[in-house]
Amino acid sequence: MAITFEEFTALELAKSPADVVERVWQANAVAPEHTHPFDASALVVKGEMWLTAHGATRHLKPGGRFELARGTPHSERYGPDGAVFWVARRTA
Repeated sequence: MAITFEEFTALELAKSPADVVERVWQANAVAPEHTHPFDASALVVKGEMWLTAHGATRHLKPGGRFELARGTPHSERYGPDGAVFWVARRTA
């Protein structure tokens, strides 16, 4: 079942206040290990990515979800077609 950005936003805002954004990554992009000052709850909607955190790597495709607590060291690698994901970022 496909979900729209508006539906994703409504579902995330029903949980708690959040800044909901679309992130677009270019083909084969790499984000070396880093952290964020917010909790993230995301849904991959296009392409593919590999997310490494807590010593494990997950391969995420459309429909794949991930959550990261603020301050969690992680790295990201994107596929040959790049990737798009929607993410709710919570600072409170």
